[in-house]
Amino acid sequence: MTPSTPSATAVQTGSTTLGILPGLILSLLVAVAAAMAGPSLPYAVPIPIIALLIGIALQPIARRPWFGAGIAFCLKKILPVAVALLGLRIAFADIAALGLGTAALVVLSMAATILAGFVFAGLFRLAPAYGALCGVGTAVCGASATLATSIVLPDYKGKDADIAFVVMAVNILSTAAMVLYPILSVWLSIDQQQTGIMLGATIHDVAQVVGAGFAVSEPTGNTAVIVKLFRVFLLLPVVCLVGWWFARASVAHAVTRIPVPVFALGFLALCTLNSVAPAVPEIAPIYAAIKPPLVEVSTWGLLVAISALGLGTSIADISERGWRHIATVTGTTIVILGTVTAGLMLLA
Repeated sequence: MTPSTPSATAVQTGSTTLGILPGLILSLLVAVAAAMAGPSLPYAVPIPIIALLIGIALQPIARRPWFGAGIAFCLKKILPVAVALLGLRIAFADIAALGLGTAALVVLSMAATILAGFVFAGLFRLAPAYGALCGVGTAVCGASATLATSIVLPDYKGKDADIAFVVMAVNILSTAAMVLYPILSVWLSIDQQQTGIMLGATIHDVAQVVGAGFAVSEPTGNTAVIVKLFRVFLLLPVVCLVGWWFARASVAHAVTRIPVPVFALGFLALCTLNSVAPAVPEIAPIYAAIKPPLVEVSTWGLLVAISALGLGTSIADISERGWRHIATVTGTTIVILGTVTAGLMLLA
């Protein structure tokens, strides 16, 4: 993903460490400011959204050429590493505990949601890549999935603004779902386990899944988190498939080759490590010591990348997104909710 602001000269300058420092430091400062501001706000605004908004506000400053290379570095280098490190949060044993029926429902609902993103984008005459951002962001894990998907999408006019818009939209929709979906579960008269499955399979972001699930009960919260982590685990095949889908046309014309998303392979390797290491006495203590810092690196890496995304996105670009963009991301949200609830009714 290439920010709209950096010039060719800035990118060339980024080949040296000195060249990337201004943009890298600015992105880091925005991330730190967001992390510090978050707890002091009167409302529980997600820290990534604060970072995105601060970055957008500072875009007139960040558009200067000497910041461009560092902003590009955050999006091209730091973001893939941060996404790969998400694998440390998932273990195969938790996924296996879901059962075949629940796993199948989650997979089918995710596939329907991603397909819906393409369909809605086509109906509203938007870029297919925007449909992919909405579909994957809704189907997998909100902002993190949106950023991960952006890595394998081709560049197009307005891409950065589309990414920023989807990141904000999925957070707003996820927060609304955190409040409304537990009420919906009561109206549907489903039990605590089914409620946990519904919440974990439909709400976009992990934090909101936790909030909604444990607001119902501890068993519901535990089930919701496990289902949600299964969706996060599926980030690997989803991103690979999306990357292949967009690359295949170029391959047919011999312009490029299907990319190998190295960060996705790293995600799988770290997920495997997280599943195996705790059970091996010789390495379990070492792993227990290094895992928390690496998880923290992932959290900060994503925050710095979102800050850089904001720094490369102008308010004017965001304001151009109209009802078609809103309808697309809202439509994918309705599709995953409808598919999951219908499936639960059939399995009951």
